[in-house]
Amino acid sequence: MREILIVGGGYAGFYTAWKLEKKLRRGEAAVTLVDPRPYLTYQPFLPEVVAGSVEARHAAVSLRRHLRRTRVIAGKVTAVDHAHHVVSVRPADGEPFELGYDTIVVTAGAVTRTRPVPGIAEQAIGLKHVEEAVAIRDRLLTAFDRAAALPAGPLRRKLLTVAFVGGGFSGVEGFGELLSLATALLKRYPELHRDELRFHLVEASDRILPEVTDRPGRWVVRELARRGARVHLDTRVTSAENGHVRLSTGEEFDAELIVWTAGNGANPVLGRHTDLPVDERGYLVVRPDLRVANHTDAWAAGDAAAVPDLASTVPGARTVPNAQHAYRQGKLLARNIIATLRGREPQDYVHHSLGAIATLGLGRGIFQYRRLVITGLPAWLMHRGYHVLAVPTWERKVRVLAVWLAQALFGRDILSLASVQHPRDAFVAAGLTVAGEARPPQPANGLASIAQVLPAAGNAPEIR
Repeated sequence: MREILIVGGGYAGFYTAWKLEKKLRRGEAAVTLVDPRPYLTYQPFLPEVVAGSVEARHAAVSLRRHLRRTRVIAGKVTAVDHAHHVVSVRPADGEPFELGYDTIVVTAGAVTRTRPVPGIAEQAIGLKHVEEAVAIRDRLLTAFDRAAALPAGPLRRKLLTVAFVGGGFSGVEGFGELLSLATALLKRYPELHRDELRFHLVEASDRILPEVTDRPGRWVVRELARRGARVHLDTRVTSAENGHVRLSTGEEFDAELIVWTAGNGANPVLGRHTDLPVDERGYLVVRPDLRVANHTDAWAAGDAAAVPDLASTVPGARTVPNAQHAYRQGKLLARNIIATLRGREPQDYVHHSLGAIATLGLGRGIFQYRRLVITGLPAWLMHRGYHVLAVPTWERKVRVLAVWLAQALFGRDILSLASVQHPRDAFVAAGLTVAGEARPPQPANGLASIAQVLPAAGNAPEIR
């Protein structure tokens, strides 16, 4: 029986395994999936996790619950030796080991692209995983609690200042949702005033949302400005040490929360630890049918692969690394693998874009399909409708809809659970009190530093 190995459990990897389970005949092939996380993250929901509109667990899909005929290994693939059909795996515990295969599917995804900006690795949070979205939300809610107990001044101003770096879809959606949450919170904090909120979106190019055309992009900038935000175009962050943000324009300010969403980079395992062919950016070179270069037993899809965009009129165009492509590529990849197992020819990947859609906060959004542009509440409803249909499994669809219904009836949940990031504090403090000893000093803001809570931006997991 042939062994099919899937490296990475994101959209493309999950859908490949899911569809293979449904289409493979008994005894035709065995499927193994390796990923350090036990779940698929539905990234389009992360901005709504930030705002509390979607529960964190509902933006993740359990691999073991839904991949019932796939062997799931919790670990990181650290090297791919395709010449010998073997990969090196480092589990969370125990010794590294090698895993053989007949057919490999690389859907390792991308990692957050960082730059050597002083202070970013120590201060910033990414927005690529559920843990990061939860930390961003809790950090804002905790900042409001602390600011409400302080008199007006530099510390209170810092606590109410937020900076997002990166004006792509992830950054703009996260920024818009967090701004919407912060504005709504003011109703519960009479000690704070609207003009004390300072939200900064910093983008190095001269426009945001590159997936839409200029006119809708300018509308988004005006909409965010109307809501009190500052959008800095043609601007870079030059330093963020100790939360003091310096911009290339000379402007500087203190920010309690810094979120880095300035693009994705190639997975380092693919660029440095594989004999499969990669392009100059570190992405796997694939053919239109998703096979890797001239190999017949190696496939790739999603953010890890440079997939030719046959629907584009631009010569040499590659598909945009987003969920819209990744899950469709995963489904086609499963069909193509089965086709080759049964002696048939695989099909090329061709997908004509359904348009670009983004949420900008509760009741606000933007949608563009060619020359058609829809903004405001209709676009926001379209965003929610599309993504509740697109999130995998009916179980997750029902759970998300239930949360949205509860929110419509009772409003936002503004509870912060930042203490879960260091759950032993109360237990340890109680023990020390009983022993008659002083309690150890705690972080000033009630949160562990981001270096303790999350991996530093420069230490992203090898495989996603």
